[in-house]
Amino acid sequence: MLKRYRSILLPAVLIAAIPFVQSAQSARAEEGMWTFDNPPLKLLKAKYGFVPSQAWLDHLRLSSIRLNDGGSGSFVSADGLLLTNHHVARGQLQKNSSAEHDYIQNGFYAATPDQEMKSQDLEVNVLVSMEDITAKISASTKSASDPKQALKDREAAIAAIEKESTDKTGLRSDVVSLYNGGEYWLYRYKKYTDVRLVFAPEQQAAFFGGDPDNFTYPRYDLDMAIFRVYENGKPVHSDNFLKWNVKGAADGDLIFISGHPGSTQRQSTMAELLFERDTIEPAAIAYLSRRITVAQQYATQGPEQARQVATLIFGLQNSLKVYQGRYEALKDKAILAKKQAEEDDFRAKINANPEWKQKYGATWETISTAVQKEQQIVPNAFYRRTDSRLLSLALQVVQYVAEIKKPDGERLPGFHDAGLESLRYQMLSPAPVYPATEKLYMISALSTGVKTLGKNDPYLDAILQGGDPTAVTNKLVDGTKLADPAFRKSLIEGGEAAVASSTDPMIVVARRLDPIVRENQRQIRDDVDSILTPAEEKIGAARFLAYGKDAYPDATFTLRLSYGTIKGYPMNGTIAPPVTTFYGLYDRSTSFSGKVPFDLATHFVNAQSKLNLATPLDFVSTGDIIGGNSGSPVVDRNGDLVGLIFDGNIESLAGDFVYEGERNRAVAVHSAGMIEALRNVYGASALADELEGKH
Repeated sequence: MLKRYRSILLPAVLIAAIPFVQSAQSARAEEGMWTFDNPPLKLLKAKYGFVPSQAWLDHLRLSSIRLNDGGSGSFVSADGLLLTNHHVARGQLQKNSSAEHDYIQNGFYAATPDQEMKSQDLEVNVLVSMEDITAKISASTKSASDPKQALKDREAAIAAIEKESTDKTGLRSDVVSLYNGGEYWLYRYKKYTDVRLVFAPEQQAAFFGGDPDNFTYPRYDLDMAIFRVYENGKPVHSDNFLKWNVKGAADGDLIFISGHPGSTQRQSTMAELLFERDTIEPAAIAYLSRRITVAQQYATQGPEQARQVATLIFGLQNSLKVYQGRYEALKDKAILAKKQAEEDDFRAKINANPEWKQKYGATWETISTAVQKEQQIVPNAFYRRTDSRLLSLALQVVQYVAEIKKPDGERLPGFHDAGLESLRYQMLSPAPVYPATEKLYMISALSTGVKTLGKNDPYLDAILQGGDPTAVTNKLVDGTKLADPAFRKSLIEGGEAAVASSTDPMIVVARRLDPIVRENQRQIRDDVDSILTPAEEKIGAARFLAYGKDAYPDATFTLRLSYGTIKGYPMNGTIAPPVTTFYGLYDRSTSFSGKVPFDLATHFVNAQSKLNLATPLDFVSTGDIIGGNSGSPVVDRNGDLVGLIFDGNIESLAGDFVYEGERNRAVAVHSAGMIEALRNVYGASALADELEGKH
């Protein structure tokens, strides 16, 4: 259960739709993030008279890409061009930027292959196959004597399955839990790590309107970026890519979205949702707000300081808006009433059958008990953190050398054999670490922790040992060599002996933190996860009995298919248009006198006379998406690309919990607008030709 907010609780970079469910699992047309093994064929046939063939589905699946630093994409040429969002590519742009070359602010275009820019640490995955392994996972816990042992047995079985698959196929192999554990699937991915940037517009073109316009519509953003994927030093060549429909889609057209939605809680119990409302959302909002304030203050010191924290601020502001939307949704009496009605309907169906009631009837109370234990653990976790990449790396190194000596099935999550190659790739990333920002984040986090929990808190004491947060942080950051990936590599290759003898101050602190972190993880596993995991599996099994499988599972950052139509919606007493144009971009800028954040990117200032201003730029559809869908391709009935998902409207922020198709909209860049900009704004006709298949 903690997986929902571990991106905030753990000392790592934040990775950063309203469908109303009529009954607990009876999906309305246009609602749902469907797995490719169970597409909504009946719903599509009933409403649109269209049933995609297996070949259509396979082609779309093999053309779709997951970017493992958060987001989706697609192959869009025979020679490995990968289309995604500027804001998805932003992390790699930041890591390649410097004081002399700010690719976020100024954009980037490689006119020739030799100019393409290698990403620092990006891994992308293509889903090659899926296998239902539910029976294997269920059998693994049959002989367990208690819930704690069952959890260990389950995790050992998952690790073994992933390792066997990886060794046999050479593919990245991930076991995925669906329907709250009602099903387990083995997903096998083709993995690529040589990913080179070809094109990205300026930040101001991609994120016109800035934070005020984020999660709103109408929009006028060219939120696109293009990479090229290489293998063995050559561009990937494949027939599985999406053909570019230059005309694009129009009002009323049926569209499909193939992407990797991160996480939803539409199947959570009321106890879990109220815990989110009363504990997680308020704590997350306070945490994000603090970090934004600290980073913004640092940015005022000068252009280089602003550049160093720009991407962090972007991500934090985006996350803050999401959590505020989630919080408002969970305070909405109408939404809570809908969720309560869904749970009441579900429980009534289970209790009406004596056999089902005996087996599953008490499960909701079991989950409620686990949530109460979670309530005692989670709040303090928001203050036991450092927000330091260097200390996070130090702890990874300390745990890595210890974990890899253990049998695979006994290791901590994240250190199993099947995932070690990807883990090492991230641990040895050459991306720059800025000492000044490390100090900034760490001092703020530690000072807040001391103020809230006191210096004697075991986690904080292991770091500070009675010292002042500022003095301790300065000593740690100034004294460590962990910013150098070669030093990290020497520790990893030196194993436990090298780590145990290291005098690097960050490693020394990480050695003190390690037993405390392990104890916290043990407490969560024994007191919460060991209870929640089997209970949620029971909920999943009961759901199938009550409603069958004419339903979709909650999002898990795995490939899903959504669908809908291009359609405006009621807004502010009027109607939001289905499509916006370049005319609207210039009008909105002029309406704000060109003031930040409504100023035009330089390329657009210079290109106005060259553009066909009536060309569609962005559009909205009823497609069901959530965070993680950013960069997802939008395709038509032919499977041709007509758009690129980059946002949801403000009404979509309750989409973690419910779907309401009247006003919930997915926002996308139009295929015609992208080509128009490439040719007439950025002078990238050669790239446009490749996208259109003209070269």
